[in-house]
Parts: sequence; C-alpha cells; structure tokens
Amino acid sequence: MVKKFYLIILLMAMTMVATAQEKETMVVLTTEYGTMKIKLYNETPQHRDNFIKLIEKGFYNDLLFHRVIKDFMIQGGDPDSKNAPSSKQLGAGDVGYTIPAEFVYPKYYHKKGALAAARQGDQVNPEKRSSGCQFYIVQGKVMNEVEIGQMEKNMLNKAKQNRFYQMADERSAEIQKLRAAQDKEGLMKLQNELIAQMEKEFEGKKIEMPAEMKKDYMTIGGTPFLDNEYTVFGEVVEGLEVIDAIAAVQTAPGDRPLKDLKMKIEVIK
Repeated sequence: MVKKFYLIILLMAMTMVATAQEKETMVVLTTEYGTMKIKLYNETPQHRDNFIKLIEKGFYNDLLFHRVIKDFMIQGGDPDSKNAPSSKQLGAGDVGYTIPAEFVYPKYYHKKGALAAARQGDQVNPEKRSSGCQFYIVQGKVMNEVEIGQMEKNMLNKAKQNRFYQMADERSAEIQKLRAAQDKEGLMKLQNELIAQMEKEFEGKKIEMPAEMKKDYMTIGGTPFLDNEYTVFGEVVEGLEVIDAIAAVQTAPGDRPLKDLKMKIEVIK
C-alpha cells in the first residue's frame, strides 16, 4: 500500500513537471489601436527566450511599427525608431547579434497573426539567421483553391531546386576542375546529368499543404510564400482585428506610417 502511495505521488510530480515544461509564455502587445495577446512557441526556444529577455528589459516600449504593408504584415522592433524624426529612414537598427533559424514547419507557418523574426536577405544571410530584435506580425490575405495550387507547385519547384543545389555541392570539386579548364561542354554535360537525376528522384511526386494549413490560408489568410524562409516563433491568440487596424493606416514612401505608432510589450506573469 505504501509503495502504491509513493508511486501515485511520483506520477503526480512527473505530470506537474511535464505541464510546467509545456506551458507557453504569453505576452501582451499594446498600441493605440488596441492590444494583442501573443503566445510564444516552446519549439523555438532561442527566439522565445531572446524576445522575453528584451521585453523584460523594456526594450520594445515606445518603439514604432516602422513598416506597415496592407495585406502583408506590420513590422517593428528597430531600436533606432524610438523618438525618430519623421524624416529618418528606419529598418536597419539591431542589437549587435542574430539568432539561428528555428523552422518548425509545417507545424508553424505564416497564417494571419503569426509572429515571426525579420532578417537580412539570403545574399548576405544564406543561413536565414534572424534579427536579434526586429519582428513582424502577419496580416496577409485569403487565398483561393487556384492560388493554393500554385503555391504547392512553387513548393515542389523549390524542393527540386534545393535538391539540385545539394547535388551540385556534392560534385563541387569536379565542377571547380571543369571551370578551371574552361570546359563549357563538360559543365553543360554535368548540369544535364544532375538535372536528369533530380527529375528522376521527383518523378510522380507532388507537394500538398497539410489540411489545417490550407484551411487557415483559405479562411483567415496569411503569407505562405514566407514559410521556411523566416522563423515563426509565436502567434496572436487575441486581437487579430488590431492587426487589420494597424495595416490600414496611411504610410509614407518606405512604408512608415505617417503618424508614429508606438508599442508596449509585457510578459503575462
């Protein structure tokens, strides 16, 4: 009986620990257009912990949503935006570090309300590392069946392209040798060989969005072309209408709102 009692206590303790580990952090983002309650994902721990660290330091308070594009997203977190004159160009401010990409696809994606990290382009940032402070919240637009179908074709083409680059990288020594010899015929032959191999691997294959993802993009909308390009690390669970209100404001060239739109972010304890 005593052993059974201790076993029950142990199981209860394990359940409590598991529950504590699974609990997701919630934050509140306040603007003059209302508040948004945002859930941070545990599966993106580096982004989550960095965001919480900056929030608790008061880093984001009084910063601006400095880039607003209707039917796309609202972006903020540039430290240079605090008290910035209207003539100042914003978007390049940072905290001196970046964060490794944490893609959790297809579980998390760019549906309306998704919280994601901004970053520099692939040309200078091929690893798709995230900004240490700038973020955006997706508004996007609702898609139809035809648009979803085209997105799925694009996803397949991108997968094929990535596979081709992977195979080319595996043959990099051979490619360098052909280039050094200026053997254009040899390079073309190798390229055609890699393309044929890639096409054979993908023969009969197609890529389809998971049902839940497709439903979201066709009902609340989003920006699926950003999936697997930028890290999604949270989502708005209350206050989606605030995104619409902010996205509707008038902007100047460069997408900065004509009227400063300040934010305040707090962790819900």
